[in-house]
Amino acid sequence: MSHTNHAKDLVRMANQIAVHFATYPHEEAVTETATHIRKFWDPRMRAGLFAHVQSGGEADLHEVARGAVGVLQTR
Repeated sequence: MSHTNHAKDLVRMANQIAVHFATYPHEEAVTETATHIRKFWDPRMRAGLFAHVQSGGEADLHEVARGAVGVLQTR
């Protein structure tokens, strides 16, 4: 799988999780999304998502997913 396709898959999955929690109050949605990614994603998947964001891909993420990435990167 190419890096681009892998990044797209990670973004798609992060956005699906974010949409699931988007009906929660914003901070809770961000926290729950971050918790889900931390608990269930392999560290390589998280690193791939972080790399995508750091390379300018932040706009591809749902606002809840962007917040979750920020939370995960500060821990």
